[in-house]
Amino acid sequence: MTLPAIPQDAPFSGEQRVWLAGFLAGLNSRIGTGLAATPAVAAAAQAVRVPLHVLYGTQTGNCEGLAQETAAAARAGGFEPQVLGLDDVTLETLRTIERAIIIVSTYGEGEMPDNAHLFWGALSSPDTPRLEGLSFAVLALGDTAYDDFCQAGKLIDTRLEQLGAHRVGPRIDCDVDYEKAATEWIGSTLPLVPKPAGAASAPAPVVAEAAAAAAPSRSGWSRKTPYPATLAVSRRLSGPRSGKDIRHYEFALADSGLAYEAGDALGVVPRNDPAVVAALITRLGVKPDTAAPGTDAPLATVLADTREIVTPSRELIAAIEARAGDDELTHVLRHRDREALDTWLWGRDVLDMLNLNPKLDFELSEVMGWLKPLQHRAYSISSSPEAHAGSVHLTVASVRWTYDGRPHGGVCSTYLADRLGEGDTAGIFVSPNKAFRPPADSATPMIMVGPGTGIAPFRAFLHHRRAAGASGRNWLFFGDQHQESDFIYSDELGALSTDGLLTRLDLAFSRDQAEKVYVQTRMRENGRDLFAWLQDGAHFYVCGDASRMAKDVEETLHEIIATHGGMSAEAAADYVANLRREKRYQRDVY
Repeated sequence: MTLPAIPQDAPFSGEQRVWLAGFLAGLNSRIGTGLAATPAVAAAAQAVRVPLHVLYGTQTGNCEGLAQETAAAARAGGFEPQVLGLDDVTLETLRTIERAIIIVSTYGEGEMPDNAHLFWGALSSPDTPRLEGLSFAVLALGDTAYDDFCQAGKLIDTRLEQLGAHRVGPRIDCDVDYEKAATEWIGSTLPLVPKPAGAASAPAPVVAEAAAAAAPSRSGWSRKTPYPATLAVSRRLSGPRSGKDIRHYEFALADSGLAYEAGDALGVVPRNDPAVVAALITRLGVKPDTAAPGTDAPLATVLADTREIVTPSRELIAAIEARAGDDELTHVLRHRDREALDTWLWGRDVLDMLNLNPKLDFELSEVMGWLKPLQHRAYSISSSPEAHAGSVHLTVASVRWTYDGRPHGGVCSTYLADRLGEGDTAGIFVSPNKAFRPPADSATPMIMVGPGTGIAPFRAFLHHRRAAGASGRNWLFFGDQHQESDFIYSDELGALSTDGLLTRLDLAFSRDQAEKVYVQTRMRENGRDLFAWLQDGAHFYVCGDASRMAKDVEETLHEIIATHGGMSAEAAADYVANLRREKRYQRDVY
């Protein structure tokens, strides 16, 4: 029997063609076996799966993981899912999509994650066509510590509605402790996605069970179940005269089964500083062995292991403002001046907030209700599994400051530096970052910009390339304050330069001369060669501070392309957008 062809001029959308092709193929396979056609037609129709696009925008990989979880649940529900990053979807493609689940995180102060910039730029354009044929639902991730909580998801959800798309279920906005809420949303939302008559289906409980089962299958160790890894190496990289405390850590993976690639991040589950825990308990006027509200566990243990006591939550800030009588805080909050609030909050932890008015007494239960769950910290991995088998390396700057005469420290960086010794164990897990990888083609040139601890993933990239015998050229821009005390991994980089793997190394130490010199300064000085590398197909990478360095580097990249490519500012912007589209411009910023 000849399989019927779908005429090219038939009035079907792209998804309808896929559905019909699958239906006819399934029907043909049934008839081809000699089975009776009439009951087989119904059976084949029931087996046909409906196309569903699962689109994600992510900065750290969480949304990609949820997208895979959604796809697993969708298959159980009779769909044929396709998982794509948002920047892989053009408007032309979006117009052909009939069903989409969109999962997106918010980065920084309400910004789109890196792999959703192009998508949002196109979607938010005033020239964007109507999308009445699209049925969609949005799952948003964010952090309630920020004013623009889940802003990226809210923007996409609203814009799709403005363009006429049909929302099949309400958007959910998830905080940092998102897993349970997201899984429940996936299980309840997928059955609402419309299907053609006769398409495969599954009861909602089956879909929900598949969603719940998918997450643990991604890896044996996770944020909820971290691997207790032994710290094998802890050594200081910065010199004794440095104003920074930058350290190199190596965790033994033993028989954990943990696997990672160059470009991934490592989640570390910290414990709070016992001194701060003790001071907080004293301020609350209770004993350390007091049972934490709702538990049988001692308060000291709960505060040390499960509560965020450095960064005040929005709920705590609002509650303190209502009772402390601090005119400046009241003024800042009531005028909704976010920049002024950030300035006012700088350096203050939970204890500082409670001490804003020492005369105030607090109920233990209310304070515990204001504290957010203690979260892991993610660090760019600075090793390559091919070169450092059985271990994973981190390069971390210890964060320390003094406020109101009391020393303060970053939760995880000082946990690693001050309270975790060689031979001790800490909970770790791998956060894959498929959007930040060395080129698949080992002959492709790489340009890497990573000042300070931003060098971490590029150390991994270089060791990966050396282990693979890669032939591609490698160019690193590195810098910090002083060469004598802040040139971390100088011996390694020197050896990599000597053996020819590191083709070019440009250094920028800002405080070693009267006029400050930064990595973007060196980029401009070598702009002609940098553009030539891009024209030769080089991939351009940036790692480090998002608020200033990464933005300055991007502006400089635009300038270089415009100047040495003989382009207008608009043409240079299009060039950079195309680098993103081709996955040749990748960032790991924080």
